[in-house]
Amino acid sequence: MSAETMPTDASLPLPLPVPSAEPAPATAAPEQAPKDRRVLRAVLRWTSAVVVFGALAGAAAYGVTEQQRTRLPGLATASDGRWTYPELVRPPLPEGSPAPFAEANSAQAHYADPRALVLKAPEGARPDPGVKTDDGWVPKSALLAQFMKEEREELGQDLTDAGLRHIAGRGWIMPDGSTTRVFLLHFGTGAAAQEFSDGLVGTFAPVRQLAGTADAALDESYPDDAHVKNVTEYVYDEARPRGAEHVRSAYLVAGDTVGLVVQSRKGTAPAVPFRQAVVLQSQLLG
Repeated sequence: MSAETMPTDASLPLPLPVPSAEPAPATAAPEQAPKDRRVLRAVLRWTSAVVVFGALAGAAAYGVTEQQRTRLPGLATASDGRWTYPELVRPPLPEGSPAPFAEANSAQAHYADPRALVLKAPEGARPDPGVKTDDGWVPKSALLAQFMKEEREELGQDLTDAGLRHIAGRGWIMPDGSTTRVFLLHFGTGAAAQEFSDGLVGTFAPVRQLAGTADAALDESYPDDAHVKNVTEYVYDEARPRGAEHVRSAYLVAGDTVGLVVQSRKGTAPAVPFRQAVVLQSQLLG
């Protein structure tokens, strides 16, 4: 089965045709020959086509410039800080395997290789040495290192009790110093993933704090239209006063997989590239 390609920008609506006014019929002189009348009709048809083409071009330009930028998660521009990512491609499913949220898939299992579901690094990024991987797989100890020391023992036991199968991940650093780390925790069933996430996230704050964060709270400014179907997002922002680094984080619950996206930066971590990463990773899982 071929891989499914998803554009990293939202589809733009096709412009509606703008009808041109019908030209007034030309009055031919009685002495004109039939050949002259045919030439005149051809000229009128070409003139009308040019008018319609101009109207359509104007409508198309309007559709692009008026499209809401929040609906173009993968579009990178210098004006709002978005990054340029490779085209999103969902990996092919093994032959005969259903999609994770198909009716026939009661376990809501992702049968594709979890490593291929991890968001790829954007242009200009370099690997984060803080995320050690073995051919795309992340050891449990590397995941636990993302949390405060007092959280690690209990969290490790929770992972074992929930039947953790694999952890896939990737980390990168951008030229502005932003560090992004993405982890996908793969469980046996959607029910197991949900049970584990219930002990990890909270409505107003995460149950377990990440390392380097004094406190974190629900990011109520996260836009509603950024949510992705079949994925439950818990988006948090580090509360003030902060330390040397500002940390943003999100947990994504999608079937048998729990995702963690962490983005940090000295001073202030901008919201736009963080939310962009959350949306794109959610689209790969959903």
